[in-house]
Amino acid sequence: MTEQTATGVSVDARPDGRADFDFFIGTWDSHQRKLQQRLQGCDEWEEFHGVSVAYKILGGLGHVDEVTFEMPTGQVVGFTLRLFDPQTRLWSIYWSSSARSVIETPMIGRFEHGRGAFYDREVFEGRVIISRFIWTSSGSDACRWEQAFSADGGRTWETNWTADFTRRDDVQG
Repeated sequence: MTEQTATGVSVDARPDGRADFDFFIGTWDSHQRKLQQRLQGCDEWEEFHGVSVAYKILGGLGHVDEVTFEMPTGQVVGFTLRLFDPQTRLWSIYWSSSARSVIETPMIGRFEHGRGAFYDREVFEGRVIISRFIWTSSGSDACRWEQAFSADGGRTWETNWTADFTRRDDVQG
């Protein structure tokens, strides 16, 4: 099964999961909320705006987006690379930013029933934690991403960053 992209390129659209992030193709405004301190019981949020531009790569086996955050401390640019493995039907999500220009440990996961859950183990402030991303879509013009950390092996979670996205009317993917 193939479909035509906006650029006229045919891509594989099999229902195996490779189209799970297609809802995010295009240009988005976002309202970002980030805890000022993570895993310390903090309830003070920093709020700022961002603009994301996302598109498919590798004939639909990957997605890329670049986001520009207008944070209180200044502008930060981030880059996400998402790669789909047709054998395992899992996505790997890689992140880097102008604040820390390294490719972070990938988040691994999939969508089930319209909800994407992605996990990794990483070191945060000297201790091993589990990090989780949740992606949900509210139709073609709105979606949400959230990040949570667990310091107790996944028994409890602290949501520490959320992003509510609204598709820009002037540019659609």
